[in-house]
Amino acid sequence: MHPWVRNLATVVLAVTALVGCSTTSVRAPAPISDRSDTRGSTPAPVTRSGAAQPPAAAPAPTRDGQYVVKRGDTLHSIALAHGQDYRDIARWNNLEDPNRLLIGQVLRVSPPAEGGSTGVAAVAAAPVMPQGRAEVRPLEGAAPAAPPQAQPQDKPQAATADKTTTDKPADKAPEPRPAPARAVEPAGSWAWPASGKVIETFEEPRNKGIDIAGKEGDPVLAANDGTVVYSGSGLRGYGNLIILKHTDDFVSAYAHNSQILVKQGQAVKRGQRIAEMGRTDADQPKLHFEIRQQGKPVDPVKFLPAR
Repeated sequence: MHPWVRNLATVVLAVTALVGCSTTSVRAPAPISDRSDTRGSTPAPVTRSGAAQPPAAAPAPTRDGQYVVKRGDTLHSIALAHGQDYRDIARWNNLEDPNRLLIGQVLRVSPPAEGGSTGVAAVAAAPVMPQGRAEVRPLEGAAPAAPPQAQPQDKPQAATADKTTTDKPADKAPEPRPAPARAVEPAGSWAWPASGKVIETFEEPRNKGIDIAGKEGDPVLAANDGTVVYSGSGLRGYGNLIILKHTDDFVSAYAHNSQILVKQGQAVKRGQRIAEMGRTDADQPKLHFEIRQQGKPVDPVKFLPAR
């Protein structure tokens, strides 16, 4: 081979090797895997700032005998709805100012149990129990404490009792007796609060009582013996209102009066004149009359004597 041909071949081989060494293969980057164990965990919600926010706590449920204050409620309206004296509700809940209620406030609307404290009991937080058993280690230099000896379990009473005890039949626990049903007030103990014609009948929830027609100034009479627990115009839609408490179960209400003739705390008798008929918060002169049993509106006609 001619020398210059051999030199040319050498140069070509050198260039080819140089090009091969300078070529970089492009490889796809290895996928990045998250090796953190997320099994059994729930991701917390993240705000725009990236900080995790704790989940909102669910509202605590209320129990029987409690009421959650809503917008527009007053202590008098709550007392009327549950057949209670507003002063009793204020006392049970330790309210310093009965005219100041907060939306969402939980009130006790039934008498506390005998010996129980007044006011609504706060919801106690459940103690957090540690996961697993704690490991106890001795202090350095101290001798390890001996493991506690397992105490033998108490044997059944029947195994240790003598023959006389085992032969004697066990005393049976007294069976609980059902609570006596509350007596309903007889119809004869009630009287009509006005002499006019019934123009609106009981139809809950549209009408929680009956409406009796009349003229302004007509007498309004107490339907039963009782005590005046409210007299005023603080309940919207009732005008000048009187509420009488008869027993722990029964109250009666007399609304739209033009003039109130009794005051709070006064004892009244059945048939006593307590107000004059009017049209306050009403479209015409009339008496709106309600009877509530344990706070629930009932049809007054079922308690009043037939005419």
